[in-house]
Amino acid sequence: MDAMGSPHGTALADAEAPAVRGDVDLVRRAQHGDASAYDDLIRPRIERLLRLAISIIGNEPDGRDVVQDVCVQVWQALPNLRDPERFDAWLSRILVNGCRSNMRGRRRVAVREISMDGVMGDGPASDDPVPSDHLSTNDAIRRAFDRLDADKRSILVLHHVDGRSVTEIADLLRIPKGTAMWRLHAARRSLERALEVERR
Repeated sequence: MDAMGSPHGTALADAEAPAVRGDVDLVRRAQHGDASAYDDLIRPRIERLLRLAISIIGNEPDGRDVVQDVCVQVWQALPNLRDPERFDAWLSRILVNGCRSNMRGRRRVAVREISMDGVMGDGPASDDPVPSDHLSTNDAIRRAFDRLDADKRSILVLHHVDGRSVTEIADLLRIPKGTAMWRLHAARRSLERALEVERR
């Protein structure tokens, strides 16, 4: 297996690859031990998995470790997936659980290495000068986000970074839609309260 856990040399793409056609067929082939089919299935999803893991955990090294572990875990557990059409939801669930486990196993959370613009709104364009108050605000947002637990981070990232609807989040986390709505609201309020503390 390569560094990302694929059994057949999957490399990280520079940009997120387009969705692969025939995913259900690839899942079924991979379930029967076809390593090449597994590569074709995982390759276009690696960048998204990395983006989500880094967003939730807050640093790239741990994010990469989680994705590597998830790729290995998915390959090993794939024969037990009952519904190949649910592969993406199943994969995302395993990733989120991996991120939670990683964070709960650490005593300290490292400084975030990604922009929080996806969670708290768009920042200025990259070619515009960045005002110092904007930098100060972004730093406070990062510190506030770092105060949140794994569950709150996960639901905020799934909704605001990954663009999933409340219905999709509920399905992914296997919870009622109302519960997902409440958890998202509670996570936002926790972030707002943490931000208030950081701005004092």
